[in-house]
Order: sequence, then C-alpha cells, then structure tokens
Amino acid sequence: MRGPVVVVGDTLLDRDVEGVVNRLCPDSPVPVLDETAHVDRPGGAGLAAVFAAAQGAEVVLVTALADDAGGARLASLLTDAGVQVYPLGLRGGTPEKVRLRARGRVLLRHDRGGAAGTPGEPSEAALRVIARASAVLVSDYGRGVARQPALRAALAATRAPVLWDPHPRGPAAVPGVHLVTPNESEVRELVTVAPGATRLATAARGAQGLRQRWRAGAVAVTLGGDGALLCHAGATPMVVPAPAVAEGDTCGAGDRFAATASLALAQGALVSEAVQEAVAEASAYVAGGGVATALPRAARPLPPAVSGPGGERVGVAAAAGVVSAVRASGGTVVATGGCFDLLHAGHVATLQAARQLGDCLVVCLNSDASVSGLKGPDRPVIPQGDRARLLAALSCVDAVMIFDEATPNAALSWLRPDVWVKGGDYAGDGGEPALPEAEVLRRWGGNAVVVPYLDGRSTTGLIAAARSTGTAVPLVGPPLTDTVPPAGPAPGGAPARPGGEPERARAGLAGPTTAEGTR
Repeated sequence: MRGPVVVVGDTLLDRDVEGVVNRLCPDSPVPVLDETAHVDRPGGAGLAAVFAAAQGAEVVLVTALADDAGGARLASLLTDAGVQVYPLGLRGGTPEKVRLRARGRVLLRHDRGGAAGTPGEPSEAALRVIARASAVLVSDYGRGVARQPALRAALAATRAPVLWDPHPRGPAAVPGVHLVTPNESEVRELVTVAPGATRLATAARGAQGLRQRWRAGAVAVTLGGDGALLCHAGATPMVVPAPAVAEGDTCGAGDRFAATASLALAQGALVSEAVQEAVAEASAYVAGGGVATALPRAARPLPPAVSGPGGERVGVAAAAGVVSAVRASGGTVVATGGCFDLLHAGHVATLQAARQLGDCLVVCLNSDASVSGLKGPDRPVIPQGDRARLLAALSCVDAVMIFDEATPNAALSWLRPDVWVKGGDYAGDGGEPALPEAEVLRRWGGNAVVVPYLDGRSTTGLIAAARSTGTAVPLVGPPLTDTVPPAGPAPGGAPARPGGEPERARAGLAGPTTAEGTR
C-alpha cells in the first residue's frame, strides 16, 4: 500500500453493559439487570477504523468529535487502538449507543446524544491525507460527516479506490466510487423495487438501480448469514455465499465487511476478490463471538475530575466548557502539557507565556500512572489531585484535564487546540524545536510552538538537590502559616534540629516547612 487506509464518517461511542437477570421489577413487569461489567468501544466509522488497524494497516480516521467527555473517551480509545484521528469539530453531543446484555443476549438498546450535530470544516492536513490514501472507506451513519462539502470534493478527486457504506438518512455517494455496500434493508430504502420478487431478485434489482443512480462501479448487498450479492456493469449478478452459517452477535459485522473489503482494494484486489474476502471475514467474525471477542474488553476509564478547592476548573467537563465558550466567540484555544511534579518558576513562566498566545489555556496533565511510566516508580512526588489543584489555582490557567496515556495525543485529538506550547528546553539537533505533538496538531491545522524557558529550573534537579543536601519537604505536613514555627519540640516528640526545625522524613526527602511553602 502506498498510503494509509482512510476512513471517513460518523463515530459513535458504544457501551455494552453486561449483567444478570434473576428478578422482575416490583412496580412493573420488566426484568432487572444487575450490572457486572461494562466495556466502551468506538462505534460506526470508529469501529471500522479499529478493525482495519487491528489487521496491521496504517489507518487514518476523519471524523467529528464533540467537546464533551464522550468525545474525549473516543479519542483515547481510538489512539490506543493505533488509529490516527483527524478530528472535525462537532456542534452537539457525542452520540452514544448503550446495549444492556445478559447471557450474551441484548435485552435493550438505549441511544442518547440527541439529533445529529453539525460537523466542522476539515483541516488541510485531513484533505491531503485523503488525496494520498491507498483506499478510502466512507462509513456513513447518517449524522452529517458524509455531507460535508469539502470532504465530498476531496473524495471525488482522490485517485484511490473508494468504498461507500451508505445509510438511508445519508447522502448519495460521490460519483465514481468503486464499491457501495448496503445491507438488504438499506437497499430497499434507497431504491424502490417492485413488490413480489424473490429475495435475491429484490437485492439484484436494488443493487443495479443504486449502481446506475450513483454511477458506482459495483454494488454489493450484504445478506446476513447468506453472504452477499455483487452487481457489476454486466446483467448477471454474482452471489458470494458465506462459508459457514453461524448464529451470534452480528453487531459490527457490516463494519467488519467494509473494513476488510477496503483493505483488499488498497492491496490491489479486484472488487469481486475484495467482496469474497469480506464475506469470509465477516462470517468468521460472527462465528467467533462478534464484537465482544474481536476487541479487547479492558476499558480504562477517564481519570475522574478533581473535587474540592479549584475543582470546578479541573476535569474533562471543565475543559470542554472553557473550549466551547472560547470557540463560540471566535477565540484561540491554547494548550500545554506535562507532569508538573513539584511546580517551580520555570513551569509558571511557561504557563504565563502560553496564556498570552490565545484566549484560554488548558493544561493537559499526566496522571500518576503516566508519570510513573515516564519518570520511574519513585515519581510523582506530588499526587495528581494536588498537582491539578495547584495548576488550577494559577490565574493564567483556565482548565486542567488529566490524561492516563504516555503521550497527550488522545487528549489533543479531542481538544483540537489552535496552539500547543512547550518550554524552550524541547529542542532537536541544531537547536530546532522538536515537538513530537507537532504532527498531531497538523491534522486539524493547529500549530506547535516553544516559548522561552528559564534555565536551571527542573523538577529532577530540585529532587536531586534536595536528596544531596537533605533539605526538602514531606508531601503531607502541618498547615502553612504566616510565620515559621518557633523553636522547640516537634509535634509527636520528634527532636528539634539546630534553629528549632523538627526532623521530618518522607520518601527519602527531609526538610522544613516555611511561610513560602515547601522547598
């Protein structure tokens, strides 16, 4: 493949809630589900992208993500799955699909998120990646991404094979796509077919009518457990039977079919070969247990918002509120990130400089687990809740959101800041800035910049100096006061040091507490 497989379409947040039913509700004859587990995953175009990435392909997803907790969760899940996200803005909430299940059966599906929102404009980087794709899959779930004019122009202009997976509420495919893949019910809604025909005849007439109307190269109507029917330019359709008939959870089978066919087209397969491969893969997917076994079940939740003093400025909801308000007024969103363990003057200088570059500053803060993975098991010195509160208390910081990954890429894909700022100590060979997040920012037209950094200030240096001199402060101590405590016995009977300072020790660090804070 000469370029990535690009998936364009609407992404939903899917959640399966598993439980057991052993009683009825006392005030209504309905079963009561006692939840035992739940798992989140991308749905719609996001699921198709995850399926393609799981088969080893380089996958780019161009989709609309909302400025809410659901959008942040999707960005994290997609990044963890190896999908590069080129996000569009989304005016409205994240669409969610919740399935309540017991013993492998769906009891109820609950949809939320309201009517479809309005997707934003794609970045130049998103349009360029469509132009250099090895194949493009349009996964239309009827929520507006496939209607976006700039995207449609890019899809019509690309030389890559385009597979269009349609939705009855969505638009027509752009002219000249290689393959359209509706299911039986969709083709009946998209094309009027005279009643009374057999199942295969109905599918064949619908496919031919859709192919001619949309000027598509071919149409493959998926037939569930019976495979697919493929119509080319000729008069005789091809039926591709499923290799095995299996009952099971069919959720995501259409996305699996479309993703597999797109990968085959990207590798140069004929349309008929791609459809045969897709039928075999989708059948094996259902027989193997469907989405419950095809994707990892471990679901890492977003770090919870911090409560208490300054808590209203910490968390995904706080960041979403700030960013939405600034964007609504046409302002510039600035973000920065880091561990901020032992906040020092260098940090503050960077934050103040960053805030001057726009109309709000959101700090992406590494969680405790993330810091430990990057810095070692003895870090952080300050837990994430306290680090977040300290940052939120600064007048130059408008919101703080905590992320659990090793890099802020998922958080950035959700925030989509106009400017990403780091201190000037990030430099590559020859002194040029080397920000690994720059490529992520380019996906939506953002810029990565550095600001001057105060030399000689670093958390690592502070910790090393404290350990070498034995003068540092415990993580937990008495409340700060306006004066240094008088000489005398320390609370609890600890012996006093010369000058009246009690002996303290925690995590290998020892030292006094003063009116200025901790040293």
